[in-house]
Amino acid sequence: MVSRYALTGRDLSDRAATRILPVMSEFIVKPDPADPRLTRRVSGIDQDGAPVDTAVVVERPLTLYLNGQEIVTMMTIGDHPDCLAVGYLINQNMLRLDDEITAIDHDDDIETIVVRTRRRTDFEDKLKKKTLTSGCAQGTAFGDLMERFDTVQLPRDAVLKTSWLYALSKKINTAPSLYLAAGAIHGCVLCEEDRPLIYMEDVGRHNAIDKIAGYMALHSVSPRGKIFYTTGRLTSEMVIKTVQMGIPILVSRSGFTAWGVDLARKAGLTLIGRAKGRRFVALAGAERIVFDVDPATMQNDPAASRRKSAAAEEEV
Repeated sequence: MVSRYALTGRDLSDRAATRILPVMSEFIVKPDPADPRLTRRVSGIDQDGAPVDTAVVVERPLTLYLNGQEIVTMMTIGDHPDCLAVGYLINQNMLRLDDEITAIDHDDDIETIVVRTRRRTDFEDKLKKKTLTSGCAQGTAFGDLMERFDTVQLPRDAVLKTSWLYALSKKINTAPSLYLAAGAIHGCVLCEEDRPLIYMEDVGRHNAIDKIAGYMALHSVSPRGKIFYTTGRLTSEMVIKTVQMGIPILVSRSGFTAWGVDLARKAGLTLIGRAKGRRFVALAGAERIVFDVDPATMQNDPAASRRKSAAAEEEV
């Protein structure tokens, strides 16, 4: 089945105009664990040899074209393909903020999506410089991934209240999700103050962050005042993409890589990891944190909603 997304010549620079939406509702976009396309039931046995029937996440290939050029084949759960495609191209610096998208065509039968722009594009040389990243499901980054990194100026006046952090952790980890239904998946959430706004999941955290980048571009959502939450490790790729999106605060339940910390400090990004229950660790940008509640008064995450990282030190 072919789907054409109506864009009426969407100019990505709409988002650059810092149109700050009035107070956005919680979970404008959220996972749908009831969607039959995203999970299926599989029978097996457990450690005692007893029969089990469990839900598993479905992953499928999606080949992305920019105009007439094949860019990459991604493994994804298949929801929000338009956001994934546009976000991927933006985060790989293949789409510019002044580009006009004339159409997005998705063919579910042949597992392809084509993003069409007014500007002619040719990335043959860039496609030769792929780098395998540490992301789950093998994310790829091109050699020019950091070409915009040094030019981004993150707002210095952004703040993160610890009361917001604790509230976000509870809301996100208790919300219905594919993780709670089937596991084996990562989530990313665009937040504002104590409100989760856009919650995307996928088999790789790089896909989830690209979906949010694409949604922000297609719906003219400004990064000003936003907080980015991820369930995965705080790697160099996650830091680079968050900075390129113009978001000044990045939070994760999991831990850090050394290069991720170095890049966050270089960019002036607030980097918070191991955010579980009442605990967190900030390794960059701690000056933005406002300690407005006593951690001792906060409750730990409910056991039913804890990810593996709550029991182990890290989640891979």
